[in-house]
Amino acid sequence: MSAGPDPQADPGALLAALPGPPQGPAELLAAWFDTPLGGMIAVADQERLHLLEFLERAALPAELRRLAARGRIGPGRTAVTDRTEAQIAGYFAGERAAFDLPLVLHGTDFQQQVWRELQRLSAGTTTSYAELARRIGRPSAVRAVARANGANQIAVVIPCHRVIGSDGGLTGYGGGLWRKQALIRHEAEGFRVAKGRAGAENPGEKA
Repeated sequence: MSAGPDPQADPGALLAALPGPPQGPAELLAAWFDTPLGGMIAVADQERLHLLEFLERAALPAELRRLAARGRIGPGRTAVTDRTEAQIAGYFAGERAAFDLPLVLHGTDFQQQVWRELQRLSAGTTTSYAELARRIGRPSAVRAVARANGANQIAVVIPCHRVIGSDGGLTGYGGGLWRKQALIRHEAEGFRVAKGRAGAENPGEKA
């Protein structure tokens, strides 16, 4: 799996650009780690994950500013960060297909409903925005579902990459369409190989 052509953003510069000087201890800690598809930044407190994004996501600076309005963000790691990095590494290694991370969902009730439904999508499967709208009982809210999908700020763990167009074509993805394609291919091919190696064992149940 290639890391792609995009240059890696500087997470330190992203944090330095947040409005207002940090005063007192940071309430949220941000750290970045590498993946086969490029660097990701994780923002967590001592108990839950607030954000997980690829560093090149265009909306990332705005997402960090919104988080900073809720609590000061500084560089650092927590046990949640370490757990997130380990589970993401297991995902890309084909050793796990599901996550059990404690999350904070910063969004409207409707957005959170969409994100919870996304978490019910199994790795290796895809759905359309129309089907996702139907599954949450809002069949006429296809555009709103698409906007909620795009507003997801916990990439991979909340798998917005598994939503495609009704015609089967790839649609917008904040981390880049090449990443969306790579993630879908990884799940369709990599997990099948991993399951074959593991026999009857479910890789999503691994720690």
